[in-house]
Amino acid sequence: MTTWFDSHGHLNDERFDEDRQQLIRELPALGIAGMIVVGYDDDPKRNALTVARMAPWAWAALGVHPHDASSYDDQKEDALRIQCRDLKVVALGEIGLDYHYDFSPRDVQREVFARQIRLAKEVELPIVVHMREATEDTISIIREAGEIPGGIMHCYGGSIETARILLDRGWYISFSGSLTFKNAERLRLVAEQIPKDRILVETDCPYLAPVPMRGKRNQPDWVRFTGETAAYCLGIDEEEFSEITKENTKKAFRFR
Repeated sequence: MTTWFDSHGHLNDERFDEDRQQLIRELPALGIAGMIVVGYDDDPKRNALTVARMAPWAWAALGVHPHDASSYDDQKEDALRIQCRDLKVVALGEIGLDYHYDFSPRDVQREVFARQIRLAKEVELPIVVHMREATEDTISIIREAGEIPGGIMHCYGGSIETARILLDRGWYISFSGSLTFKNAERLRLVAEQIPKDRILVETDCPYLAPVPMRGKRNQPDWVRFTGETAAYCLGIDEEEFSEITKENTKKAFRFR
């Protein structure tokens, strides 16, 4: 059976509360070799580290999402700093900018993004970045930050030109279920041009369920649908591509 590494999912989301433990037990048999659970929350039940500790094949990325940037303060940063010492934590994320919803003021988003990059440099962890309708400011802040321990642009939906800027910095590009959507031909053309040693696949579950599961609550094992599409884009056998992306994920998150 082909197995996959879901490089970004929110198994800590409340939509998994009723069947989280059962799903965790079943996922290895459903083809999941590993997963990065993403998200920081003051409530331990919603914290990615809490969920990652439930499975030997799961790890955590902790960070304050741009939607919640207004809640970021010194106390939250200190809590993140402490939790990032845990060996289960392999990245700081997801962090970044979201100018689509503007749930937090843009100037606050930019400030908090830069602060969390500084924290990532301090704790020597790569960052997982959310970028939506904010390409120019995102790239500007990344450039201004200088040397960063590594980066993953999650749920990529941008141009090949922007991808190349990130690739030149040694970053990885991760594709979600949106790659499978019928109207995503442009994105599939971008995926074709990503070097096979820099590409990751993810679910971003419970969001962005891929074709043929559109409209349902997304779950980690459905990463295979994105993987199959990405493999087709690159002209690589599905089994070979799954092995490539598993190794890429381990390298991107610098497994200790």
